[in-house]
Parts: sequence; C-alpha cells; structure tokens
Amino acid sequence: TGYEQSQKSAEKFIALIDKYENFDTLTNTMLNEFVEKILVHERSRKGSQDTTQEIEIYFNFLGRYIPPALQPVPLTPEEQEELRKKEERKDRLHQNYLRRKANGKQKEWEERYTAKRKAQVEAAKAAIRAEDMEKGIFTTISQLPRQEPRKATLPASAAV
Repeated sequence: TGYEQSQKSAEKFIALIDKYENFDTLTNTMLNEFVEKILVHERSRKGSQDTTQEIEIYFNFLGRYIPPALQPVPLTPEEQEELRKKEERKDRLHQNYLRRKANGKQKEWEERYTAKRKAQVEAAKAAIRAEDMEKGIFTTISQLPRQEPRKATLPASAAV
C-alpha cells in the first residue's frame, strides 16, 4: 500500500541521513544520493539584467522542498507599488529599444559605440606597448640590428 511504501521511503531517507551524519566535504556521490532532479526554468524577462529565475530542487524520498527562508512572502502595498513601477519602467525601456531597433537608430548607436570602444582599446594597447618598449620587454623587427642571412653548417651525423 501507499502507506507502507512511504514508510520504507522514510526509513531509507533516515538511513541515508545517518550514513552522512558527520562529513567535512560534500561530494558528487552524496549529492546524487540526496537529489533526484533539478529543474531550471527560463528567466521571467529575457534580455534584462534584473530578472528572476525559478529553480526547483527535488530530493529523493522527500520530493520538492522549499526552505522557509525561500517561501514566498506577502508584499506590503508599498512594495507592490514599487514593484509595479519598476516593471512599468522595464516595459517602457524595452518598448523604446524595440522602436529604436525597428527604425535603425539602435544599429547606428551600436556602430558608433563599437568604433569608440575599439579606439579606446587600441589606445590602451598602444600605451601598454610603449611602456613595454621602454622596459625592453617588447621590440619591433624594424628596431632589431640588421643582419645578413648566413648559411648554416650541418653536422656530419645529420647529413644522409
């Protein structure tokens, strides 16, 4: 029956707890014995830096467990209003982005930004290269002393 099966599950769980009562490090084997599956859901708002993502952890013998600290808490009216305003702002910014993308302004901005960023990176590289040249770490081929090519002599053992 279901009762006997759940009692056996509880006994197995208690035996597993007793097995790992004192441990210093958490190993993959231990996790595999305790965790049945982990479900990672899509983010609630794609492309946003500030978003939430639900992760469900199902334990063997227990099922889904949500610690009390992670239980959903009822929001006060002030918090609900603040959250609503934040979501409205996100929606407005996203709509503005979609509008810019549709009329080509976003691509223009990205090209300008990319060019400006590339110039900054090149300037930083040039500064580092100049510093390395001063220290003698880096040199260009044109700064090396000019030498004529020479013929190498092979040892007799290398000639076949």
